[in-house]
Amino acid sequence: MARRIIIDTDPGQDDAVAILLALASPDELEVVGITCVAGNVPLALTSANARKVCELAGRADVPVFAGCDAPLERALVTAEHVHGKTGLDGVELPDPAMPLQDAHAVDFLIDTLRREPAGSITLCPLGPLTNIATAFRKAPDIAGRVAEIVLMGGAYFEVGNITPAAEFNIYVDPEAADIVFKSGVPLVVMPLDVTHKALVTAPRVAAFAGLGSHVGEVVASWTHFFERFDVAKYGSEGAPLHDPTVIAYLLQPGLFEGRHINVEIETQSPLTRGMTVADWWGVTDRPANATFMGDIDADGFFALLTERLGRL
Repeated sequence: MARRIIIDTDPGQDDAVAILLALASPDELEVVGITCVAGNVPLALTSANARKVCELAGRADVPVFAGCDAPLERALVTAEHVHGKTGLDGVELPDPAMPLQDAHAVDFLIDTLRREPAGSITLCPLGPLTNIATAFRKAPDIAGRVAEIVLMGGAYFEVGNITPAAEFNIYVDPEAADIVFKSGVPLVVMPLDVTHKALVTAPRVAAFAGLGSHVGEVVASWTHFFERFDVAKYGSEGAPLHDPTVIAYLLQPGLFEGRHINVEIETQSPLTRGMTVADWWGVTDRPANATFMGDIDADGFFALLTERLGRL
């Protein structure tokens, strides 16, 4: 039976690839809904982009909900410098014909988790954790009903990509991340330590383009677009493909290695705001609250991604 997931997202080219990977894997994953949050770009764009991606995959039936347009306590920081002014720069997709759902994303999360059997819904956040934290704050009873949260965010060995100390998703709304990491829900974290080992190199972009499909061309265009930023910044041979690691873990967990450790979120310090303080070496007696991944089989990951995208 397919695992039932809700993708919480701020597309973003890499978010878009993650959504496509999930929609291309219906035997394993049932996408119950997509909730959008402000992050890489403002909410109006993320909620339009999510629908564009559903239509690209031929899945206009997937309900898409707009959620929080700003972090819990801070002004929104966005990442147009990485993703372009639309968030999906690279190839122009038509404006979505499918509607946004009327309900707020937070209400959809609460209603779904209360209605469905406890432990039957997995949450897959790919952006700032504002929607998830708001739902937990508004309805504390739902945290115990979530099967698992598998999220992209944070860093330990790679430290930060938006500041010297913090990864973007956690930095944008550290208070929300703090709520989620303290929620008691089983957490699996895909940090920069993993995603920076999953680089979209020229041969991997060529493999997407070589699928001979519209989806393949679009994904090649997206990955080629945001590659320029990371290559210039890190001197690497390609851009990290962050968010699809979340979906890949649900499909093939054996691609990843990590440790079950304590992870705390820094919310107070102006210097290290949004840092994921990961007790990788077990030097504190703080209880473990997250499986924090540290390594990935990058070739296996891209083989999975290319094979699944080829189905669309």
